[in-house]
Amino acid sequence: MINNMKNQKILRLTQSIVNRQSKIVNLLIAAVIGFSSCGDWLDVVPEGVATIDMSFNSRQQALKYLATCYSYMPNENWQNNAALFGDEILMNYEWLSSGYPTQHNYDPQLISRGVQNATAPKCGRWTDMYQALRDCNTFLENVALVPDLLEWERDQWIAEIKVMKAWYHFLLVQMYGPVPIIRNNLPVSADVNQVKVVREPVDDCFQYIVELLDEATAGEQLPLHVLDIYSEMGRITKPIALTLKAKILVTAASPLFNGNSEQGTLENRDGTKLFNPNYEVNKWQKAMIACKEAIEWCEKANIILYEFPNSGLNPLTETISRQMSLRGAFNEGWNSEIIWANNKNRFSMNLGRPILNPSFVDISAGIYNCTGVPIKIALMFYTNNGVPLDEDNTRDNSILYDLRTAEPHESLLIRNGRETVDMNFDREPRFYAWLGFDGGIWYGQGRTDDKGDLWYLDCKNGGIDGRTENCTGYVPKKYLHYLSVVTSLTSASTVTYPWPIIRLSDLFLLYAEAINEAEGPDGTNSVEMFKYIDLVRKRAGLKGVKESWNTYANSQKYNNPTGMRQIIRQERMIELCFESQRFWDIRRWKTATEHYRTPIEGWSVREWEAAAYYTPKVMFQQQFSIRDYFWPINTSDITNNRNLVQNIGW
Repeated sequence: MINNMKNQKILRLTQSIVNRQSKIVNLLIAAVIGFSSCGDWLDVVPEGVATIDMSFNSRQQALKYLATCYSYMPNENWQNNAALFGDEILMNYEWLSSGYPTQHNYDPQLISRGVQNATAPKCGRWTDMYQALRDCNTFLENVALVPDLLEWERDQWIAEIKVMKAWYHFLLVQMYGPVPIIRNNLPVSADVNQVKVVREPVDDCFQYIVELLDEATAGEQLPLHVLDIYSEMGRITKPIALTLKAKILVTAASPLFNGNSEQGTLENRDGTKLFNPNYEVNKWQKAMIACKEAIEWCEKANIILYEFPNSGLNPLTETISRQMSLRGAFNEGWNSEIIWANNKNRFSMNLGRPILNPSFVDISAGIYNCTGVPIKIALMFYTNNGVPLDEDNTRDNSILYDLRTAEPHESLLIRNGRETVDMNFDREPRFYAWLGFDGGIWYGQGRTDDKGDLWYLDCKNGGIDGRTENCTGYVPKKYLHYLSVVTSLTSASTVTYPWPIIRLSDLFLLYAEAINEAEGPDGTNSVEMFKYIDLVRKRAGLKGVKESWNTYANSQKYNNPTGMRQIIRQERMIELCFESQRFWDIRRWKTATEHYRTPIEGWSVREWEAAAYYTPKVMFQQQFSIRDYFWPINTSDITNNRNLVQNIGW
């Protein structure tokens, strides 16, 4: 293993090295980018092949190329991540229509408004991912040339890049469906017919992806942990690889890819069908086995659900400590339940600047907190009894929008005496941990105790500035670390963290889903199914599924596959909200048209009085049809390579 200071220093510099690539490696990449279409560059070694030898003439140079292969991981920022803006998060439309979309390339929000197109697809991955696959193949073909690389380390690097190659293929399939598989780079002598690749059946795509992951995890090439937590976090480990395999197999078994007859007409020009219309339950069985194996390896690596270390002379109350566990599970960098996170860049959010401190009333200072969460997402969270609002037999849903005043015993959740709607009361801990709303308590802002008056949100602004207001009355509190502090009207000190790609709670819920789909809730592994979903609920401060539904819903819907499916899916949408998961989940479930049928609504945030403020306002009606389940391939790529066929509807 790496045990000398020189190598550790090299690894600590890996990420910065990516941005300071040697001139030779940059020329290689530029040669790839310089081609005008996938028909030209997709499977051809770039010119200047001889320079590849220089990129692999030492361990240090090869390490740079390894970092390059990682550098293509999609950037989870606001400008490029369409998955953040399906129907969970909204940007103020007045802000979007005032020139900023052009300035910030703000395409993600616009996709949900129906402006996607095939001429210039927004937020696509086609070019970047195929460039990534080219570099991965180049690495695999040449790493054996490195003279000073130990055998064990070469084997580990090869396994890492096989996992990255599988991941990049999956990101393409997730977005475009069937895609060309890039097994190897073609030689420069390849003729034009070899270059003009075709899309391969989606089952073949998943099979190849899983084969790569199996090769990478078959032996001891991948470590259980990263070897240096200061320089290697984000590098592939065996738990990461096996968890990705589990997630990918669950996706392959889901309705979008398993027996999707709506895609039956998608075929290559030679008549090859790209979707198998026959549903195969054994795909769920494979996914179930893969999830269990991944969980076992996570246990070996001591990956556990995160709990806030509530200790010291003045411990927090159970209410606030629970919220800290839930907030930290996402935004506490490299916490105990992060299986893999994107260390490409650090994520932070300044949405809380003016609204975190109610004394900062002048929000016309150019501090934008126009990010909002639609009302329908707030309604999605459970009640404090751990069941959906419309199933809780202790609530009167006819008064959800009626006003109610917070009382002293509720002061750790809603400011005492604050008037807000009934739906903001008596909700589960995740509601208060991950959503901010007018009058809602926000622990942090420089406070390390929860005694006395705590900070609270003050979302009413009376229309001071239509572009800078919070646009719905709810904000994604989940993003802001509790140690982030508003230091003045125009500045804040924010804690950054790598964006989590997959957390342990995600894996637990994938396992529960796979068991239900493979066997139903009374099969051989039913005890496991309830065990793992209930572990997620327990950390959230809720009772188990059976106890909650028996007591508060007067229903045993968990006893049939359809009812249990509804429970698991809602649990996923709550637990993983705002994490770029819902966007892909409702697509693989083929329920997006159902979810997008509900209009995007917010409160009338420019009103001062509570009665007027808490009036639902339709912001827009989303646009979604069958064609939107998959991205369009750029028409210029199809023009240049007539072997490529376009997705249905584009």
